[in-house]
Amino acid sequence: MMKGVFLDRKTFNPDIDTQGIASQLTDYREFAMTQAEQVQERIAGVEVVITNKVVISREHMKACPELKLICVAATGTNNVDLEAAEALGIAVCNVANYGTSTVAQHVITLLLMLATNAANYDRDVKRGKWQQSDIFCLLDHPIVELSGKTLGLIGVGNIANSVAQAATGLGMKVVFGERKGATSLRIGRVSFETLVQQSDAISIHCPLNEQTADLFNADTLSAMKPSAFLINCARGGIVNEHDLVAALKQKEIAGAALDVASVEPIREDNPLLSYKGNNLIITPHSAWASAEAMQRLIDDIGVSIESYRQSESYSRVV
Repeated sequence: MMKGVFLDRKTFNPDIDTQGIASQLTDYREFAMTQAEQVQERIAGVEVVITNKVVISREHMKACPELKLICVAATGTNNVDLEAAEALGIAVCNVANYGTSTVAQHVITLLLMLATNAANYDRDVKRGKWQQSDIFCLLDHPIVELSGKTLGLIGVGNIANSVAQAATGLGMKVVFGERKGATSLRIGRVSFETLVQQSDAISIHCPLNEQTADLFNADTLSAMKPSAFLINCARGGIVNEHDLVAALKQKEIAGAALDVASVEPIREDNPLLSYKGNNLIITPHSAWASAEAMQRLIDDIGVSIESYRQSESYSRVV
């Protein structure tokens, strides 16, 4: 049996059961949050570290020779120095597919909110505008019927496929985009440029890396239809926030909905917060966070620890 710590347990609801993790470890401790300067002390002498967003650096690993396994309580592993882990013989596991249905549900919710202007109508009713209308309804905000429209998906994976299935159920045509700059098209994909120019809504489902950073910048946004919507439930840095605000102000696109920001929690000086238009929706990185998805993720970490105990060569980053 092994010793283990969970460095940022507060990133999960308190009623999520972590017994599946605890049962695999002889000495298990949970910390609500861990600041950068506390990491080294808290992982000292520990064989298993569980982290959602706490950074584990090469220096941390080198100073902790007992460390055998790092479990990332998320899909993204950018908070762990993977090269250092490999060099030092430390296994790293992440969790994929735990939130496929939940994230897809959130994407479709954001798309529907943009198309129906539901949030704006709700606000207007609560401010008394419907009560003051001289007709039976209120028609201050445009409503778009999604049936027959084209949804472009950036990235191919379980979440994108689930979004595609739901959008098809709404009567939408779905297209998958090739990587920007690709010289050939894989079967079932259109060029990035074609997707941007022809889609009525675009949803992003790719990782953040050197190739996708600022993928949606001033040039990309200006190439979109002025009636198009942009949705990002992937990573904040894929969309240039300054350029997005400019595009919304200049009506280069009809609206945007984001569940992520370039720095999280979102900072007060983020240009998205200073934008006063009613065609921008921001949710607080909550697309993944249904109780069901959280429990699946925690349970999978327990399985990963068990698999490592059975075979110390086990390592899984997907």
